[in-house]
Amino acid sequence: MKIQNTDASNQLGRGLRTRHVTMITVGGIIGAGLFVGSSTAIASIGPAAILSYALSGLVILFMMRMLSELASSYPGTGSFTEFARLGLGAWAGFTAGWLYWYFWVIVVPIEAIAGAGILHAWYPAFAVWQIGLFLLTLMTGVNLLSARSFGEFEFWFSSIKVAAILVFICVAGAYATGLTSPTGATFGNLTRHGGFAPKGGLAILAGVTSVIFSFVGAEIVTIAAAESNEGARTIAKLTSSVALRILLFFVLSITLIVAVVPWNEIKPGISPFATALARVGIPHAADAMNVVVLTAVLSCLNSGIYVTSRVLFQLAAKGDAPQWLVTVNRRRVPARAIIAGAVFGYGAIACSVISPGVVFSFLVNASGAIALVNYLLVALAEIRLRQQMETASPERLTIRMWFFPYATWGTIAVIVGVLIAMAATPDLQSQFFSSLAVVLLVLGLFAVLRRRAATAVA
Repeated sequence: MKIQNTDASNQLGRGLRTRHVTMITVGGIIGAGLFVGSSTAIASIGPAAILSYALSGLVILFMMRMLSELASSYPGTGSFTEFARLGLGAWAGFTAGWLYWYFWVIVVPIEAIAGAGILHAWYPAFAVWQIGLFLLTLMTGVNLLSARSFGEFEFWFSSIKVAAILVFICVAGAYATGLTSPTGATFGNLTRHGGFAPKGGLAILAGVTSVIFSFVGAEIVTIAAAESNEGARTIAKLTSSVALRILLFFVLSITLIVAVVPWNEIKPGISPFATALARVGIPHAADAMNVVVLTAVLSCLNSGIYVTSRVLFQLAAKGDAPQWLVTVNRRRVPARAIIAGAVFGYGAIACSVISPGVVFSFLVNASGAIALVNYLLVALAEIRLRQQMETASPERLTIRMWFFPYATWGTIAVIVGVLIAMAATPDLQSQFFSSLAVVLLVLGLFAVLRRRAATAVA
């Protein structure tokens, strides 16, 4: 039998405020995947990438609505992965928790290296790995201070990202509508170069397999809610409303990019935001976007360290991780869990230098589909928990999933479809099968630990 830690001295603090939680949700979604990664989607899909982003965003919006329902019905759960435990059993909680930890503990070194790459261009005297270690150490220190310090950093990082998007929408919108364009409105670019969907309708659906990962991270709010004084219902309402606004940000930004710049002039790997701003005539657009991208990277690095520590803390509290990880310091911060994630990050950065083509590539590829597997588990759990509540305690359903159960099953179908598409797409097969290997490893670990526990009890 597992030992669950319920010691009141090992409870997390309550230092996060509404503005922190709001911006944590924003920061979890708006990152380098939008500012830079969208270039690949536009180049491979065309203007119809707008529909790929809209469909992907709709799936995430439905997922956030499910989490809103669950968070308001089961307050104090602690992490969105714990809903899988409530609905499907201990195996699902163990699997979802460790998979989610692995996903974010890999994001940490990836973001540290990405930020180091930007800074290396400004400070070439330092190697990329040296700058990466410095950024990781810096953000680890921020998280060790308090949850409030993490929230403050995330608030300002996210504020810069939101401000950048709003400025872009205003500037690009004025150009696309003809207010500042010398040739009038430019919306003709949506259909002028081979049509709206030059690569065909299947490319729109195939694009979802890569675009959907740009939205991963919104669920962080359910983890941060454990350290907020706001009520569960307030957090739940905030989750859906902020996710909806961010979806509009994504779709509107991509629409304006392909309206200002012909889609076939977008180069993969180069920020399409910078390309659009340069077309509008904004000087030093590339340098400005580098600053924004660096902010997005640091925001994601900051969030990654926070998430890995809190998920590991929850796993330890449930008996699914070593009990020494459940201890908090005098500032009510799980310092040991934070340091454990940081150590893994240091090791991954070392692998990126020593064995970039083998070890580090496997670590990165093995996280490719894990977020979707977690979403799948939570969606299945939501169906079972919703059915139980409707029968036993319908008064707990203060916030309900839209169009239940059809929207939930539709979300599950899209997630399964994306996973199948990854398995069938040559460029994504390594991510799918590496992720599958990690999933099977975690399931195998759960079976071994359960057998040992049963033997010990016997």
